[in-house]
Amino acid sequence: MDRMSLHWIPNAISMLRIALVMPVLWLILQGEFGWALLLFWIAGFSDGLDGYLALRFGWQSRSGALLDPIADKLLVAGMFITLTYTQHIPLGLTAVVLFRDVVIFGGAVAYNYLIKPVQGEPTRISKINTVMLLLFLLFVLSRAAFGWPDEIAITVVGAATLVTVVISGIDYVVQWSDRARKGV
Repeated sequence: MDRMSLHWIPNAISMLRIALVMPVLWLILQGEFGWALLLFWIAGFSDGLDGYLALRFGWQSRSGALLDPIADKLLVAGMFITLTYTQHIPLGLTAVVLFRDVVIFGGAVAYNYLIKPVQGEPTRISKINTVMLLLFLLFVLSRAAFGWPDEIAITVVGAATLVTVVISGIDYVVQWSDRARKGV
């Protein structure tokens, strides 16, 4: 079987991540944090796997460049909202995380219609931010499920997450505003 015939695998993995969002959120609402943590871990692992496969075998596609961040955003936003609802994450942090995503999404839509189609290009700080968001969610779920890590660890990771959310949001606005002015 030639490699090109398997080019659909990274997109299928992204679709699996999207399919995992509702079960993870439902498990959190049911107080089944251990099971939610397991599915969250599978989603996180699959995120790395689809990226690795796409790069390693040249299986990148426009649909994959859109599906991957959509899967990430649905999982992260859904978990922040749900964990805020269940009083495991402060409302202020969730508001900042969601506001950044709304600004980036709105900017991407405007750029797409006013300038040219957007190519999915996460910045370095955005990648760091994604890692911090996932680590924070991992810590919160783990604390809810197993009482570990200590609250101070969650506070420190939460503060670092807030910093990366703000910096990456500003970075996106500055970079894409500059591109829009230049028309590229």
